[in-house]
Amino acid sequence: MTGTTISTGNTGLDVVLKGGLPRNRLYLLEGAPGSGKTTLAIEFLLAGVRQGERVLYITLSETKEEILAVAQSHGWTLDGVDIFEFSSAADVLGDGRDQSILHSWEMELGQTVQLIETEVERICPTRVVFDSLSEMRLLAQDPLRYRRQVLALKQFFAGRDITVLLIDDLSGHAEGRDAHLHSLCHGVITLERLTLDFGAARRRLEVQKLRGVDFVAGYHDMAIRRGGIHVYPRLIAADRVTTFGGEAVGSGIAELDALMGGGPLRGTSTLITGPAGTGKTTIALQFLDAACARGERCAVFQFDERIGTLLLRAKAFGIDLQSHIDSGCLTIRQVDPAELSPGEFAAAVCDEVEDRGTRMIVIDSLNGYLAAMPQEKQLILQMHELLSYLGQRDVATFLINPQQGLVGTMANELNVSYIADAVLLLRFFEADGRIRKAISVLKNRGGLHEDSIRELRIDRDGVRVGAPLTGFKGVLTGTPEYVGSAAPLMEERA
Repeated sequence: MTGTTISTGNTGLDVVLKGGLPRNRLYLLEGAPGSGKTTLAIEFLLAGVRQGERVLYITLSETKEEILAVAQSHGWTLDGVDIFEFSSAADVLGDGRDQSILHSWEMELGQTVQLIETEVERICPTRVVFDSLSEMRLLAQDPLRYRRQVLALKQFFAGRDITVLLIDDLSGHAEGRDAHLHSLCHGVITLERLTLDFGAARRRLEVQKLRGVDFVAGYHDMAIRRGGIHVYPRLIAADRVTTFGGEAVGSGIAELDALMGGGPLRGTSTLITGPAGTGKTTIALQFLDAACARGERCAVFQFDERIGTLLLRAKAFGIDLQSHIDSGCLTIRQVDPAELSPGEFAAAVCDEVEDRGTRMIVIDSLNGYLAAMPQEKQLILQMHELLSYLGQRDVATFLINPQQGLVGTMANELNVSYIADAVLLLRFFEADGRIRKAISVLKNRGGLHEDSIRELRIDRDGVRVGAPLTGFKGVLTGTPEYVGSAAPLMEERA
């Protein structure tokens, strides 16, 4: 707690709010059932308990047992949290009525508000959660009467040292959101739950308004897991600018580095594209193997194949990734395409860079990234922001982008070639009755690069790049053909 700002109890939300909520104000937390409102409200109150504050949870909709069950599911205890439910309202007022349960819908709205005010004056809390406005809307029946009572509640809390969180599940309101209610509150936080065609539901958060505070606008992905809500603030690369080194990153293979004028530069992204089986992942792992040998920390985000398969395949080509994992230089993260959101993926990348000091990142593959988020919009913009961030953090990034098909005209589902700093193109070609591979550099913003096309061989002894294929034609048409002499072609190693 600093100055006039208090923590929401959620680290990610505090980042979005650039510190927290102004104290002694009335806020609206709205969202459909299942979007995480109760969990976030409990986090808000527990933050107050940790500060030694008196806090109060007023519930018209859920029972105390239901609220305790939510807390227990996250491993929390609600010791120090006063819970006022209307089933015990008669006992609180001490009016001598025999009934032990007083249902909110059996009471007049004025009596309900009176009960709330009486309990607040008795407890004298500094944080209050009111759950929920939907019941009050049902009790009022008339929209004008409902709004008058909400305004009366606001005026009641205004004269006290209390920060209030009103919860609204948006039910009973034809338009979904109450603009008048938005205008009454100092700030509005909206939670959304989106059901996809396949995979887990996606959740996101938006701060719609917060008077007098500069917050991070837009949608922020979030997830509910044991331990609370994880909010992933939208990545803004301009907020994390650092110096740019521009040092070349070598692969340990002179001919491969020569293709790119010494190798990709730190702070740049290299797109390795081509049909399946041409060696795209192996080329990226070659750069990663050399970086780990230099003692640099590296990370692989693996969408397509399993980690065990990747380790075996790399070892077959002379790259021992397991030794780098054991030394602590390499982290390989298996990404489950059905469970990922763009914000969570960006947060994982940022954690690698900022917490581990990672200098090289491989994303394998962009098709997997796209498949993980088929209903997400603006994926290119999100990838551009992520690459800008990595560039400003001086991280060398390799993006694997398989092309559809094996020969002939090929296409990419996700065209990121224009945002990558360098593009390596791999192709199959036929010569002397054998299927061979070719490698070329289409562009390199980091400096000069060869415009030649070279043969690529990958075998048990690793990666080998041959001499320029001067008799090679048709690579850019998607139907490469070699018509020169056999002399430049590589044969098996001795």
